[in-house]
Amino acid sequence: MLNSQRFRKLLAQPERLTKELLLGDWLVVLTSVLLILLLFKTLWSNEHAAKVQIRLGDKIYATYSLNQQRDVHVHGPIGSATISISQGKVRFSKSPCHNQYCVHQGWLTRAGQAAICLPNQISLELLGETKPYDSLNY
Repeated sequence: MLNSQRFRKLLAQPERLTKELLLGDWLVVLTSVLLILLLFKTLWSNEHAAKVQIRLGDKIYATYSLNQQRDVHVHGPIGSATISISQGKVRFSKSPCHNQYCVHQGWLTRAGQAAICLPNQISLELLGETKPYDSLNY
């Protein structure tokens, strides 16, 4: 086990670090790196989305494939919002809300991404084949 003073000396001389570490130390480092790579691949995948689910309030308004090019007009409580679907991407292109945060969100392409227009109570969620990891799934 490396004590703090010895560890500081080893860090000052990196060539000694490789000589001083024991087999068990290397096994811990290798196992940790492999575990981090496995968890990154499993939990934070970047799967492309296949569909977009549009919600109006607490109800599902529609589900569309991302393979089609179209503009969807959804009438919410404060006005009509336009949602653009094009080449596997989706975004709010127009919204009647004041700050336009939903429009500034930009294009969504990955499963699990979402854009929400709170004043108009409209939300977009991209769906893939598997549900991505998030704090609600945990």
